[in-house]
Amino acid sequence: MKFILLLSILDAAAAFTSPFRPTPIITTTKHPNHDHRLYSTYDTDYSETTLIDIDEEAPRDIPSMEAWSYEMGAQRTDGFTLTTDDGGYNVYAMTNVDLPTGSPILTIPEHMILSSNKAMAELRTSDMSEAEKIVKSVNAESEFRHYYLMLKLLVEYEKGMESPWYQWMNSLPRYYTNAASMTPFCCLCLPSLMRKLTVQERGYLQRLGVSSIKLVPYLNDDTKYDVDLCTWVYQIVYTRSFETADGDLKIVPLADMFNHGAYPEVESSYDEEGNYYAYTTYDVPAGSPLRMSYGDPTNPSFLFARYGFLDESTEATFCKIIPEHVNKDMEELGYAHNRMLFYKDGNVSEEVWDILLFQHVSSTKIGDKRALMEAHRSGEYATKQMLHEKYYENTSAMLLEHLESFLEQLEKLSSKAGERQTELGDHPRLPLILAHNEFVKQTFLAVRMQNFGY
Repeated sequence: MKFILLLSILDAAAAFTSPFRPTPIITTTKHPNHDHRLYSTYDTDYSETTLIDIDEEAPRDIPSMEAWSYEMGAQRTDGFTLTTDDGGYNVYAMTNVDLPTGSPILTIPEHMILSSNKAMAELRTSDMSEAEKIVKSVNAESEFRHYYLMLKLLVEYEKGMESPWYQWMNSLPRYYTNAASMTPFCCLCLPSLMRKLTVQERGYLQRLGVSSIKLVPYLNDDTKYDVDLCTWVYQIVYTRSFETADGDLKIVPLADMFNHGAYPEVESSYDEEGNYYAYTTYDVPAGSPLRMSYGDPTNPSFLFARYGFLDESTEATFCKIIPEHVNKDMEELGYAHNRMLFYKDGNVSEEVWDILLFQHVSSTKIGDKRALMEAHRSGEYATKQMLHEKYYENTSAMLLEHLESFLEQLEKLSSKAGERQTELGDHPRLPLILAHNEFVKQTFLAVRMQNFGY
């Protein structure tokens, strides 16, 4: 049956047509913690083992994945290449030729794409009821799409080299730096919002991990109880799948090598048959990375928590003002993580000032609170401006107090992390946490300098 499945996928690859006429690019890459080279040919001898090595130090076999994607029908433009700046830990797409706006970059046929809809159709059998009960009991029913994609990867992992996705899975990272990979001590070194996001991400992992997977009837016990393996497939699903317009979650091999960019060079789409296409969003010069958007660029804390990288290219970050209760009036004024912004140049978004004003008049001047909301709803800018000027001394004091207290908190957190830097073997994500805290600190210092002169 497995052989028939593989043949059907290869037949689909042969039938798939595209305007591209690429040739596979076989590169040789090194893992940062390994001196030996990765496999450099597609017909590598895997006779010693059929299961993928998921150890954090295991090398990524990029060349075999590239050749596999070509044989499976993936098409790419001339100039598309995969490269690395750190010996193979972070492998990403770039172009070595100029690409005009709207240029096709990649076409990935539907049969190569992993999706939650397909995974649920294949694996959501009647004897999955006990496993699903566990997921529901921990209020994780909303994560069923991710859960079944995880199960699909575990099923393919068990097939070893017989899986049509073996070469792709063997090219994926084993080492992650996101929230789900952090130690409890790492979480203690994070500021409030980042810590909240980290707890949320780790919660997803705990709810979808071994406790529910152990009841999946079609997985063997070695797989079900392997915490490291379940964590690895969780990381793959949560860092490489993206939601499509129809609510499906899809992982697109080869396209999953696009890094994140605040100003992405790549736009993705699907046709009616489910084939994937990537095009340039503007003129991209040779030597440039090819990046897509993973989410709101003004929320680097989320990107760090989910994906494990610090996006220092973003122009702004959430101001970290987190009231105990956010009511409808505050939401109407613009309270949202992507609108309450501090900019790296020191400017403060209008929404921050509006919320500070609302908080002040709510506790002291109910009439002015009403006037603020009426002016906001009717677009009476002059009235709002008058209220801001009337209470500027109060709102600026509130802003300064927030800046000072948060900077003090960051200093304590970074000091705590710095004390344990000699223990990187136990807490290897600490340097990135320190970099995150420093990025936030510099933004807050810029706001203080711009608004208060020091």
